Amino acid sequence: MYNSKFVDKYIEIIKSDEEKYYNDFLKFKNSVANSSAIYKNKPVPTTYQGLFYSQEDRKNFENMSSILMSITRKVTDEYLINSEYRKLFEFSEELENLILHNPIYDVPVPIARYDVFYNGKENFKFCEFNTDGSSAMNEDNTIGELLLNTLAMKEFKKYYNVKNVDLFTPWVKESIGIYEKIYNKKPNIAIVDLLDIGTPHEFKKFKEKYNELGYNCEIIDIRDLKYKDGKLKKDDYTVDLVYRRIVTIEFMKHYNEFKDFIKAYYDNAFMMLGSFRSQLMHTKLIFKILREPATTKFLSDSENEFIKEHIPLTISLTEDTIDELVKNKNSYILKPIDDYASHGVYCGKDHCIEKWKEISQNALQKKYIYQEYYKMQPLQFVEFSKDGKLEINNFSAVLGMFIYNEKFIAPYTRIGKENTIGGNSSYYTAPNLLIEYLT
Repeated sequence: MYNSKFVDKYIEIIKSDEEKYYNDFLKFKNSVANSSAIYKNKPVPTTYQGLFYSQEDRKNFENMSSILMSITRKVTDEYLINSEYRKLFEFSEELENLILHNPIYDVPVPIARYDVFYNGKENFKFCEFNTDGSSAMNEDNTIGELLLNTLAMKEFKKYYNVKNVDLFTPWVKESIGIYEKIYNKKPNIAIVDLLDIGTPHEFKKFKEKYNELGYNCEIIDIRDLKYKDGKLKKDDYTVDLVYRRIVTIEFMKHYNEFKDFIKAYYDNAFMMLGSFRSQLMHTKLIFKILREPATTKFLSDSENEFIKEHIPLTISLTEDTIDELVKNKNSYILKPIDDYASHGVYCGKDHCIEKWKEISQNALQKKYIYQEYYKMQPLQFVEFSKDGKLEINNFSAVLGMFIYNEKFIAPYTRIGKENTIGGNSSYYTAPNLLIEYLT
């Protein structure tokens, strides 16, 4: 376990007075329940421990991010110049045209969260690329700041310097920098989504950060934006820079409702971060495409080796491949090629063979892939039973690497005991806690 030294010390502290720390845990839970760490109108679930990681781990994440960003650039370049390569992605003509449009800046994926099962420098496997509407900054930072003020963490900080890395300010600065590098003026900013399904607490925090740096920023439902006199506007507010949080799948569902927005996009009436090119790495098909000869031929040997070792084997679900999925159900996890928040994800280990056959047949009528199931070495986290007894339990952890303008910022981690983590399964958020030794 790569962070066992820190975890062991933390457990030692709590064991020294379990009753005191249990009572403090209850106060912490109440603080979270009354904070902005809300998801689907409920407090984000958390335990009394964050994700400890060292400067060495941070360097590993930076290196992993650098390789992924290089691969992302090469895939994007090939998509733009090669019409045959585009066919591998199976996008609609409307989406393909949106992707091909030049977004003015040259970063294919300005903001991303690449999710990985991580157990050290060489021992990791990616499971999801969230390059489209990447979220969860607020729950990490809100819970992280509250956790740092608990009694256990105050004691822990006598041994280590610990910080919960800010996930807001770096993006605000990077996004402004991308815009001002090209236009050399201060933009009016809009955080844009379908606000009835967005994450309002997070949007408000980003708005506050933009305002603190002296920038106008509004949170706007995309349906309220109009294109007038060459300007994208809501009422009298002219938008120069769109921070796009509406995910592409939702955008395409409502495509015909966004005629003004689309016309303004094609006319470059505003800059949008991220552009629709982010969808190239967001689709689950990318895990399969990365292993295709059409991709391996333009990647370096080291990049292809990285994919071989750290990207799960991925197969399109078809009449020809469904037998393998059913026959070896415990070896696979089934995912829709384009969705979010773990919608439609099924793990073979969770179902009897008859139910798995039914799920597989239903998925066959839609667009699905299946991937090899990866069982990571568990990490230890503390829990308390209902009667206040300390428990040290094993959890799997999905670590999401936030990457802004191709720079690694910090991880966001969900932990769980089930075969899938997040979405409808039971999980905790474990906020990022970067460890530095006291000198």
